[in-house]
Amino acid sequence: MSDVDHMRAALALARRGLGETAPNPSVGCVIVREGRVLGRGRTAPGGRPHAETIALAMAGPDARGATAYVTLEPCAHVGKTPPCTEALIEAGIARVVVAVRDPDKRVNGQGIARLRDAGIEVTEDICRAEASILNAGFFSVIQQGRPLVRLKLASTLDGRIATKSGESQWISGPEARRATHAMRGRHDALMVGVGTVLADNPELTCRLAGFRQRGMIRIIVDSHLRTPLTGNLVRSAGQTPLWLLHRDGADPARMAALKSAGVRLFELPASSTGIDLKAGLEHLAKSGITRLMVEGGATLAAALLREHLVDRLAWFHAPAIMGGDGYPAAQAFGVANLASMPRFQPVSATRYGQDYLTTFRKVA
Repeated sequence: MSDVDHMRAALALARRGLGETAPNPSVGCVIVREGRVLGRGRTAPGGRPHAETIALAMAGPDARGATAYVTLEPCAHVGKTPPCTEALIEAGIARVVVAVRDPDKRVNGQGIARLRDAGIEVTEDICRAEASILNAGFFSVIQQGRPLVRLKLASTLDGRIATKSGESQWISGPEARRATHAMRGRHDALMVGVGTVLADNPELTCRLAGFRQRGMIRIIVDSHLRTPLTGNLVRSAGQTPLWLLHRDGADPARMAALKSAGVRLFELPASSTGIDLKAGLEHLAKSGITRLMVEGGATLAAALLREHLVDRLAWFHAPAIMGGDGYPAAQAFGVANLASMPRFQPVSATRYGQDYLTTFRKVA
């Protein structure tokens, strides 16, 4: 097998950890000698131990003289665990193949330099594009100071998410809903607006048995703390984390009641449309969120699009047409001309039952 084959095996391992390793990236490592795989590992839930440590433990003494394939440059700084570069050196690894460099200023080339200084051969940029996509959330926090934001929408062909009376369950079919839960499971947190909470009383969980070990963080954009204290989300806050983004000047009694129920509150500056979402995302990044999935509703979708804060778009279309009296997927957000529209480039299209999922990436 080639370097590309082994690196893709390491990338496959890393993908399995998406949504469970924040604030650390999900990294995969495969250790090979003479074509034989000696050890495999991915970043453990919670971010530790690191992939290299797990793979080296599996390989044991046989790691000496072997090649390590790592999806992200091994760390070179001392944190809560020793640097992975030192573990690779001490194990006697002869060659390290790296998919992409770590942009964290504590690493960024220093891990590779340390390995080379120790006499280890280092090959870079194998499957770089795939690794960059995998690490997009981690990179976004470092480079933009906020999580990667994926907006998921489910609508009719003409972009409607509910009838005039508010009926919305279910526009998409069971296969699409199952795919949505799998998508949730690959993110650190799930965000909705308070309108969705009031209309649907959701649970906002990944309901696929065994899909992930850690509970999802649920986040509500709720400027005036209207989230019901007796709803599903607040009642489960003691078991599954619930965070609320609200504007300053909120009712102190309401804040106290939510906190006593186990809800974490983020007070943010007010804006003309509610709260400063960019500041909110920066707070989420500082709290360890790297990959954020947003499921609406239409007001929150419009606010994020207005501020150009949507990095990825996942749109399920059901083969039906509702007409103009239905609710749109995004409310009006001030597009006055074609040049001001947020634009996306298509990435993939997949059929789930009778529905189609099209994914997009923001045009830089």
